[in-house]
Amino acid sequence: MAELIAVALFTLLAVVSPGADFAMVTRSSYAQGRMAGLAAAMGIALGVQVHVLYTVFGIAVLISQSPTLFLIMKALGAGYLIYLGYRSFTNIQRINLDQPTATAGSLLQALRTGFLTNCLNPKTMLFVISAFSQVVQPGSPLWLNFAYGAFMSVAHWAWFSLVAVFFSSPVLRRAMIERQRMADRVIGVALMGLGVAVAVSGVGLR
Repeated sequence: MAELIAVALFTLLAVVSPGADFAMVTRSSYAQGRMAGLAAAMGIALGVQVHVLYTVFGIAVLISQSPTLFLIMKALGAGYLIYLGYRSFTNIQRINLDQPTATAGSLLQALRTGFLTNCLNPKTMLFVISAFSQVVQPGSPLWLNFAYGAFMSVAHWAWFSLVAVFFSSPVLRRAMIERQRMADRVIGVALMGLGVAVAVSGVGLR
């Protein structure tokens, strides 16, 4: 029970800290609507599972201990965040509240963006490694490790689903769309700044 509580607290503290996932879900929610925000939240949860899988099977140790492999992951993660930030900062397409936003294509794109934002984030990898190395007892059965991993994914999905619901609420969404240029630029700068932080430190913010 103590181990479960420790994993839960460790996960919740990591989930609620602001970063790239938060910025990306926020933009998806006000720009494309609630369903897109929820799809992005699901993508984030799936991305966490990538880190859980290679951590449980020991591959993460190789990545974290190999400067070359870790540099590659840093470059991919930083480049993707900077790309998303640049797209948001330079966006000139105006959002029309009267147009339907929850198309199959937009939902798939939001899911994919959430997935890539999380699974390319070195901070998530380090969070998962820390959870399993510092909190979970050595020699824990495989099913228990995957159960903890499932909890991490569910916690991410629940939190970012709440973020999506909040920022897609009609009043707040309308207010942000009325200031879309400023909102897009603020989020764009935040994402590019996070990308630079990842590139420089190898950790960045979540």
